[in-house]
Amino acid sequence: MEGEFNALRSGMFAGILLLMLVIERVWPKRRQIVPAWPRLSTNLGLIVIDTLLVRLLLPLTVVGTAVWAAQQSWGLFNQVQLPPALELVAALLILDLAIYLQHRAAHHFTWFWRIHRVHHADPRFDTTTGIRFHPLEIIISTVYKMLLVVLLGPSAIAVLIFEIVLNGTSLFTHTNVALPRKLDAVLRLLIVTPDVHRVHHSHLSPETNSNFGFNLTVWDRLFHTWKEQPDRGHAAMDIGLPEYAGDRPTHLGWCLWLPFTK
Repeated sequence: MEGEFNALRSGMFAGILLLMLVIERVWPKRRQIVPAWPRLSTNLGLIVIDTLLVRLLLPLTVVGTAVWAAQQSWGLFNQVQLPPALELVAALLILDLAIYLQHRAAHHFTWFWRIHRVHHADPRFDTTTGIRFHPLEIIISTVYKMLLVVLLGPSAIAVLIFEIVLNGTSLFTHTNVALPRKLDAVLRLLIVTPDVHRVHHSHLSPETNSNFGFNLTVWDRLFHTWKEQPDRGHAAMDIGLPEYAGDRPTHLGWCLWLPFTK
């Protein structure tokens, strides 16, 4: 069963990745100045390394952890019986809040920021930014989600849905796509759009420390980390981290070594 879940998740991820790459090519939001290479190979290289290390180092996937927790009757939802639909909605909301809090922590704690800044050092903002994470961050995130699943006890189906949605929105929210203004205005009432998340990748520290949500905008609004638009506008704003100018962030070796520097 876990193998089928993983195959479905991987297939959905690959399909969404290809779709977003096509969409941003056809309807780009911003003119990209930074050359595609070697940045593209670096971002793709990171996800390959991430995937291999997680499979080598961790005995279970997050979905597999949900199956195991159910077999052991561990976790809140394995002790409290709720209607399946209510349990699904509750699990998705709690997991989404947990990812928001993890993202806040990645910016708050120095050791965590050293790892997470690999993601923010990307000088471009496009679909492949959504897969640009240091292997240490992916391992930390996976273990964190596994612990959440053990404590919460959501069904394997709920976890699978959440993982697919999380992967999909990570790609969508980083896409360099020009959504119609009215559509973006409606969508951002509930979900994170590329324009919402682009603010988070600004050069300006107050903007970098805003819009932490991955899926839903409610958490940023609730915890007062919401910023509607970048101060300089989307066309003029600078992307990345100002302390890492030049082409260094486009190289794989530099990205892998960055967490070990001050």
